[in-house]
Amino acid sequence: MPDQTRPAGGVSRWAIGLLAICLLGVGTYVYLTKSGAAQSRAAKPKPAATAPARGVPVVAAAARTADIGVYLNGLGSVTPLNTVTVKSRVDGQLMSVLFREGDFVASGQLLAQIDPRPFEVQLTQAEGQMARDQAQLENARIDLERYRELYKDGAIAKQQQDTQEALVRQYEGTVKNDQGQIDNAKLQLTYARITAPIGGRVGLRLVDPGNIVHANDANGLLVITQLQPITVVFAIPEDSLPPVLDKLKAGARLPVEAYDREQRQKLATGYLLTVDNQIDPTTGTVRLKAGFPNDKNELFPNQFVNARLLLDVQRGATVVPAAAIQRGAQGTFVYVVKADQTVAVRPVTVGVTEEDTVSIIAGLSPGELVVVDGAERLRDGSKVEAQARSTP
Repeated sequence: MPDQTRPAGGVSRWAIGLLAICLLGVGTYVYLTKSGAAQSRAAKPKPAATAPARGVPVVAAAARTADIGVYLNGLGSVTPLNTVTVKSRVDGQLMSVLFREGDFVASGQLLAQIDPRPFEVQLTQAEGQMARDQAQLENARIDLERYRELYKDGAIAKQQQDTQEALVRQYEGTVKNDQGQIDNAKLQLTYARITAPIGGRVGLRLVDPGNIVHANDANGLLVITQLQPITVVFAIPEDSLPPVLDKLKAGARLPVEAYDREQRQKLATGYLLTVDNQIDPTTGTVRLKAGFPNDKNELFPNQFVNARLLLDVQRGATVVPAAAIQRGAQGTFVYVVKADQTVAVRPVTVGVTEEDTVSIIAGLSPGELVVVDGAERLRDGSKVEAQARSTP
C-alpha cells in the first residue's frame, strides 16, 4: 500500500515561492509610484513671484481755459405774432375758394369770392338815385339864379328867394347822401372779395363753396397764422430778472436759443424782445418774449421748446467736464490725478454750467488732470491707471 502523506519539504518550497512573488509585486508597485510622483513634481511649474497690485482704471481729462456762457433756461412755447380768423363782412353765397389748406399766402391775396350780383344791383340803384337828385339840384340852382335877378328888379319878395336857396341846400344834402349810398355799395362789393389781411399759413378750411355765409358767423372761413417772424414765450425765476433788466436798459441784444423737448437739438436762434410787466405770484416766475426769423419754418405755433437766454460770457474761465464734479457731505470736489498715479480729493467752487462743461471758480488750476470716469471706486490716495480723454 503506497504512502499518501505529503512530504513536508514540498509544502515549504511552495510557500517560499509564493512569498517571493508577493514581495516582487509590492516592490514593483512602490517603484512605479515613486517614479510617477517624481515626474509629476518635475513637470509642475514653479510658483511665480507675487505681482504688484494694479491701480484702478480711470479716465482723466485736463482742466483747461475757455470762454463759457452764462445762460438762463426756461420752458416756453412758440407763439405767432399774429393769428387772424378770416370772416365774411357781408351776407351771401360763397361762390369759390381760391386757396389750398396749408398754403402760404401773402397779404392782400384773394382767398374767396362771395356772389357779387346783389351788391352790383345796389350800386346801380344808388348811382341812378344820385343821377336824379343831381338833376334836381342843377334845376334848383338855375331857379335860384333867376330869383336873385328878379329880386334885384323888385319883381319877387325876399322870402321867395330865401326859400329857393334852402331848396338848393336840401338837394345838395340829398346828393351827398346818394354819394354815401354809392360808396357803401362799392364797399359791399369790395367785401365780396375776401383777401388775406396778413401773410402767413392757411389752416384747414372751415366752410365749403356753395354755403351761405353771414357776417355774424362765429367760426369764420379760415384761420391765417403768421410764421415769419415768430416768437417764443418762456418763463425764468424772478430772482434772475434783475440782471436781465440791467442788460435791456443798457441796450444789449441778448441771444436766445430754442431747443427741442429733450434739449438735444437746437431748433433756432433769435433775440430777446421784451419782458412781461408782472411776476406770476403762483409760480414765482416772469415771462419773457423772444423773436425768431423762422426763415426755414423750424418753429411751429404752440410747439413746446426749451429756451436758453445768453446773459453773459465768462472770459478765460477754468473749465472741466461736468462728469468730473463729485458731491459729498463737504460739498463739491474733484479727484485730481497726481504725478505718482494716485488721486487726491480737491474741494472746488463750481461756477456756471454750459451743456457738459462746468467752470471752476476756485480750487483747480488749468492743466491739472481730474477723473471724469471711474470715480465711484476711488478714495483719497487711491492708486489709479489713468487714461487721458480728449476735450473739445
